[in-house]
Amino acid sequence: MSRKKILVAVDGSEYSNKVLDKAIEYAKLLDGEIVFVNCHKRFPAIIGQPYRDKEIADIISGAEKLVKPFLQRFENENIPVEERLMEEPAGTMISDIAKIEKCDLIIMGSRGLTNLASMIVGGVTNRVLQTAPCSVLVVR
Repeated sequence: MSRKKILVAVDGSEYSNKVLDKAIEYAKLLDGEIVFVNCHKRFPAIIGQPYRDKEIADIISGAEKLVKPFLQRFENENIPVEERLMEEPAGTMISDIAKIEKCDLIIMGSRGLTNLASMIVGGVTNRVLQTAPCSVLVVR
């Protein structure tokens, strides 16, 4: 059996730790490698320098801080992992990365940190379910 590629998407919501647990379980079961994705908020487009550079640095720093414990846990479990810090929109980016990386499975939470309007219509998870090039495991 060949090694399977599993895209794991987290956003720091309450579901993220459950997603991590399920990803570790499936990676061990399938002899998988992880493509770990976090989509941070968009970089500002209309503020001037040097404020824009500071805002971008703050966004990247926050994303790196958020993903560090997840990456550490994969390392502790001896699961190969590649990190992708991407700019929103998460629903599009997750599916695009899964297609580019030829992933066999996407694991993500049923809800995340998006605004109320997107939670009502299904948000990021719904978008990924509609556009994913592979199977999607939604963790509750």
